[in-house]
Amino acid sequence: MGEQNRMRTALSAGDPAVARAWALRETLPPTLPADEIIALNAPKADLHTRRTYAYRDWKFEVPPGVFLPGETSRMIHDRILDGTIPVSGRSYAAMGAGLGVEAVVAGLRGATEIHAMDVDPESVRAMTEAYERIVGDRPGTLFHPWVSDLFDSVPDGARFDVVTFNPPAVRETVSEDPAVVRNVCVGIGIARRFFDQVVHRDLLADDGEVYFIVSNTSEMRNIVGYAIESGFVPEVIHRQLWDTDNVQTFLFKLRRIAAV
Repeated sequence: MGEQNRMRTALSAGDPAVARAWALRETLPPTLPADEIIALNAPKADLHTRRTYAYRDWKFEVPPGVFLPGETSRMIHDRILDGTIPVSGRSYAAMGAGLGVEAVVAGLRGATEIHAMDVDPESVRAMTEAYERIVGDRPGTLFHPWVSDLFDSVPDGARFDVVTFNPPAVRETVSEDPAVVRNVCVGIGIARRFFDQVVHRDLLADDGEVYFIVSNTSEMRNIVGYAIESGFVPEVIHRQLWDTDNVQTFLFKLRRIAAV
């Protein structure tokens, strides 16, 4: 309640950071038409087969029903690797980690503690195997893989310096396959629940950062607006355009208003 009151006070007082945040929201592209979203997110035929995935020099085994990381996920992986998303010496939460590529990179980059979460048990098994094989028992780094609906399995009292999330927030239902829905088109509700949990459980350190990916296949403006209303100020770290379609993908850094 105190966090909500502080946020409302900042809004009513005309906080310049909040004003800039709302101005940024107005510049974001509208959501694409439904037929275009559905066509762009058609599931691949091999989803329920065993596959392999390579990132840099590392190979990952991909169980049936687990998605291969796409270009948007690699936006996070690459920026942890090059230090744009700083994890060295910090506590890191990888939300919706899937195969766990970001957890592996964070372990090799020297994060002190890594909580890697996914709602799918097969994803968590795959990420755990990959982390133990590629990173192993690294001094100074603790690895915690969780089968978790968002932060539900994370112990009370945990706080993170860095959180990353590429949510399955596509607006339209693109398949009846539960694996596709889980990985692609849960909709805006998962973003709202994410920000609610971060705030209500006080999961972000005082100077912590959330790195959040969203595109105009989702309700981008509404998601960013909800984050602002929850007490976060967004900054665009990267905007990705694609040659083959009208999708615009944004990587945001979000910090709490008090930390700006």
